[in-house]
Amino acid sequence: MPWRGRGDEWATNHGTSGGQVEDPTYEQVCGGSTGHAEVVQVTFDPAELAYRDLVRVFLAVHDPTTLNRQGADVGTQYRSAIFTHSAAQAEAAREVIAEVDAQGVYDAPIVTEVSRSERFWPAEGYHQAYFATNPRQPYCAAVVAPKVAKFRKQFLDKLKA
Repeated sequence: MPWRGRGDEWATNHGTSGGQVEDPTYEQVCGGSTGHAEVVQVTFDPAELAYRDLVRVFLAVHDPTTLNRQGADVGTQYRSAIFTHSAAQAEAAREVIAEVDAQGVYDAPIVTEVSRSERFWPAEGYHQAYFATNPRQPYCAAVVAPKVAKFRKQFLDKLKA
């Protein structure tokens, strides 16, 4: 069951995409041999939230400049990737990446991959809403909580009361 935002204007579902293994397990993906990236599938109402804003949020809440790495996690499963559902989404994602790159937000170039979404595989149930159900877990407290705080501060104007 995807976690729903206030007003149900968007929803997320954790899983994997971009690989060659059918319905991979979390352990298989972590092993790095499936070709999949850990992803969040976002369902949203473009009348409520612009796709370009979602891309900006994505670029802001992780390091899009490191190839196959997020913090201490290393491997292609941790690559920065946007899997699009249309040519218009792919074009918009590339344009936002170019804008953010040109603004010099990061000290290194953005290496985020933009690819067509072929198949999304939902993660096991215990991965859904993981932060919400495990906020005191060490990884969540040390890594996720600061990202959530950064998101709330940076995108306060996009949040509903």
